[in-house]
Amino acid sequence: MSRRFQPGILAAHGILILWSLVVLLPVWTMLINSVKPKREIFRNPFGLPSEFSFDGYINAWTAGKFDLYFRNSLIVAIVSLLLVLFVGSLAAYALANWRSRVSSFLYLYFIAGLMIPIRLGTINLLQIVQAMGMADKLTSLIFVYVAMGLPIATFVLTSFVRSVPVELTEAARIDGASEWRIYRSVTLPLIRPALATVTIFNLLPIWNDLWFPLIFIRNQEARTVTLGVSLLFGQYQTDWTRALSALSMAAVPVLIVYLLMSSQFIKGLTAGALKG
Repeated sequence: MSRRFQPGILAAHGILILWSLVVLLPVWTMLINSVKPKREIFRNPFGLPSEFSFDGYINAWTAGKFDLYFRNSLIVAIVSLLLVLFVGSLAAYALANWRSRVSSFLYLYFIAGLMIPIRLGTINLLQIVQAMGMADKLTSLIFVYVAMGLPIATFVLTSFVRSVPVELTEAARIDGASEWRIYRSVTLPLIRPALATVTIFNLLPIWNDLWFPLIFIRNQEARTVTLGVSLLFGQYQTDWTRALSALSMAAVPVLIVYLLMSSQFIKGLTAGALKG
């Protein structure tokens, strides 16, 4: 019997296809209803619209100030991710090459951040933000997201840095390269899959976070996309066309980043699985 007709393989493909349909159904519902009038959404929520209308996107982008919210979210996400990758890779390089009890303690200290939810310290974080005069500013979110992303970044990157052949770094030292040069020219190119994995793992919670923007940000000019979308859902009435249009636009940056880094992301996950 040919392998393609084995019952186990067919069952696995059937389950994957069914799961894909389950995952894609909410996306289809969101996209197709974002180009419908409000009444047609309730009359036919899963079918194609009788007439495509992009008024919801236009209203959300202009009247809803989502151009400003997108800019704020992009600033927060890009700066936070760059700092997480930079500081996390430096910490991973140091912890991987410095073998002692102190480095082991520091590594466990970083890993402890994975076990303690940062939201438990919300009140203390709010007090710190207010004491430093960062309330209603994007910098308050950036510092929190960097602290939130460093544990997973250090955990993933340290394992990858340790897998770099010692012969490469020793050869670079013999040639007179400094530690900074070895980190920049030898280590970073070899851990690109891990950097992509860390980027995607941190982008999703940063971009989709509502908790800290809702607590730290009251100024309308400093709102993020997620906070802006949440304000579109009223207690008694909701403009669903506008809300679904905003949600559709909010999903675009995450999809673009994943598509650009998908190959490196898969390599990072596969390498991590092979390392055990």
